[in-house]
Amino acid sequence: MAQSHPRGRFRFLRVATAGIISLYIGLTAYEHQESLIRALISPAVRLLPAKTSSNLALLACKYRLFPASKYKDNVNLNSSFFGRHISNPIGLAAGFDRNGEAVHGLKDLGFGFIEIGSVTPLAQKASPRPRVFRLSDDRAIINRNSIDSDGHQAVVQRLRRLRETDGFDAVVGVNLEHNLSSRTPISDYMSGVKTFGPVADYLVVNYSNAKGKRHSTSSKKQLIELLEAVNTARSQLRPNRYGKVPILLKLSPDMTLDEMKDVASVISMSTCQVDGLIVANATMVHKNVSGSRWLREKGALSGEPLRQRSTAMIAQMYQLINNSVPIIGVGGVSSGHDAFEKIEAGASYVQIYTAFVYEGPELVERIKSELSMCIAEMGYENIREVVGSNYQQYLPVRATGSK
Repeated sequence: MAQSHPRGRFRFLRVATAGIISLYIGLTAYEHQESLIRALISPAVRLLPAKTSSNLALLACKYRLFPASKYKDNVNLNSSFFGRHISNPIGLAAGFDRNGEAVHGLKDLGFGFIEIGSVTPLAQKASPRPRVFRLSDDRAIINRNSIDSDGHQAVVQRLRRLRETDGFDAVVGVNLEHNLSSRTPISDYMSGVKTFGPVADYLVVNYSNAKGKRHSTSSKKQLIELLEAVNTARSQLRPNRYGKVPILLKLSPDMTLDEMKDVASVISMSTCQVDGLIVANATMVHKNVSGSRWLREKGALSGEPLRQRSTAMIAQMYQLINNSVPIIGVGGVSSGHDAFEKIEAGASYVQIYTAFVYEGPELVERIKSELSMCIAEMGYENIREVVGSNYQQYLPVRATGSK
């Protein structure tokens, strides 16, 4: 059987993508667009390559083509978020909207907070294709993409324009990274703090994402140097109306117990304080996936195969830091029950990414509804009461009884 010509495949993808975009635009004027998006558009998007479908979804959010959520968050989901009030603890993880192009449209979907990035100081191109692989049977994604970023100046201008928009009240965090070519990565993080501190609701130091080195790991000494530097950079900023901009540290699920203990020790130092942790990023270890090909494929694995591992690490860090700072739990969340488990394990908030790529905007409402029911059924009045309430159950076996 003759193989299709690459140029022909490319032409087909362009036509298919254009057709689906046209459907999106047409449906925005249709009365029952939510059910049609679920029935027609989401399956059509899944026929496209993973990166193409993700870009298409981002485009739809950018131009606010998805219908705004009409779901009213139950009061049992209300919480405080580093000095801000949020109506629910479900956020979008970094990686979907890398350059802050679609924040308005994402806010329409009902997220409690949105994290953009990772953002590098200088513009940086993506890796050659193919770089994103969809593992549909495992509800997972493998991403071997270097960070494609428009750079600090382009992204901060977008955020400034958002802040100047009447009625804009979304909670927006910025995930900071260094350029791959940088010889002074710590300076890159300091630049990110100075650039985005005045316009972001929180900043994330992406310590988890030492591509290719995850997680051999950056030493304790290097972590001290990094956190001292970003704290120094923050001290030079004027506080906003909520105080100094919160700084969070994002961790890799591939860390050893000793490395986690090092993190707990370092962030307890007065010169290295952070306001929260994000646990955890995607993993370089391809366990719990079907098919030998994916065991050998290079790249970061996210989605369902990471869920239990991430939850165990949340419980471990919750214990190690003695609940001293809030944790944002991320990794394999695709239901309200998954979110509830992460909160029981010690997370105060939860982020989604891979499941959102698979299931589309209706997932946000479903997770919130299911989480609200879990809270009520377990006899709690508010999500805050659940945080860490059962963390011992989720501790990895090796850590049971550790101090």
